[in-house]
Amino acid sequence: MLARNLGVTQSYRPLLVCNFFHINTASWRSPIMGKKKTKGNDPKEKAAAGSSEAGKVEGPITCNKSGNVVIRILAKPGAKDNGITDVSPEGVGVQIAAPPTDGEANAELVKFLASSIGVRKSDVSLERGSRSRQKTVTVSGTTVDDVDKILRGLCPK
Repeated sequence: MLARNLGVTQSYRPLLVCNFFHINTASWRSPIMGKKKTKGNDPKEKAAAGSSEAGKVEGPITCNKSGNVVIRILAKPGAKDNGITDVSPEGVGVQIAAPPTDGEANAELVKFLASSIGVRKSDVSLERGSRSRQKTVTVSGTTVDDVDKILRGLCPK
């Protein structure tokens, strides 16, 4: 209204922008600005920049930021005996001789991995997947190379 009264033409009228909180991204957005792009998340940009992470295939045994060994486990509970079935890029296949009820298989998995790797039971912790066959286990007090060598040695050929 004020712009019309002052004789300013339609094209010079100030644009009213209302910001709103976007629930999915938990950030403030403007309807004009659109979605913000973050630097470094585009795989095409990484490949073009020649980053060593672009072509790197991560295995099932990695190291986290705090220096602990992280193992992706594909659990097979209810087997005849405990053992490593295979080591693939998706995860380490482990058969567990305990039923998948009341956390018995998880306790047996932690006990088996601790004795196989040669660390205390308290050094092995189940991070994710307590009710899933795909689990993530963290081991402290050892290195990625040692764990990889041990688990591949236990795997039948």
